[in-house]
Amino acid sequence: MAIRTAIVDDEPLAVEILKDYVEKTASLTLILAGSDVFRTLQLLQSGEIDLVLLDIQMPELTGIQFMKIVGDSSKIIVTTAYPDYALEGYELNVADYLLKPISYERFSKAINKIKVVAGNSAAVHGGPFLPDFIFVKSEYKLVKIMLNDILYIESLRDYIAIYTTKNEKIMTLESLRNMEQTLPAANFVRVHKSFIVSLSKIKFVERNRIIIEDKHIPVGESYQKDFYDKLKP
Repeated sequence: MAIRTAIVDDEPLAVEILKDYVEKTASLTLILAGSDVFRTLQLLQSGEIDLVLLDIQMPELTGIQFMKIVGDSSKIIVTTAYPDYALEGYELNVADYLLKPISYERFSKAINKIKVVAGNSAAVHGGPFLPDFIFVKSEYKLVKIMLNDILYIESLRDYIAIYTTKNEKIMTLESLRNMEQTLPAANFVRVHKSFIVSLSKIKFVERNRIIIEDKHIPVGESYQKDFYDKLKP
């Protein structure tokens, strides 16, 4: 089983070089490449990435901030032109620290180090990261939301609104589909083209309508079978 890899870098040339290296390496499979740190966080949350090749100097969220958020949930190899962050990187338990320009030989040594530590690719990851909460980008902030606080999520054109038990309405430029893939399926279910609900927050269901607090949420016809299957004991 190949190590599922993401490249996070805002330099297009660096991304292309690393993509080439990943594609040359049989033990790796590329999942995502580019500067979208928030999408990478989502994929980590849903357990779809094992290894991140991470640049330090990023415009929206620095590599150091990223590593502090994910903790030990994923193997991280830092790829940067700046040696100044090496000590802090190792304090955050990075697997290796590669200085640009990176040769394929040096890249291979870093990957082999991960394989030696892990034994095999299945051991690289220990399940979905941070199972009790998610991070979403709202305006210019990265907002932490406890999963147990989420009541339901509503699609509003290009945005989604996350409603919580704290009377919050958190808006984020995200798709309902991506959020559906991020949230644990055991606790959340898509019930309509515009709604995801928390199963634990449902008061009752009546005539294909879900009542959560004072909100009535319709159950779409194409979602009914999956929804009612999840309600079975």
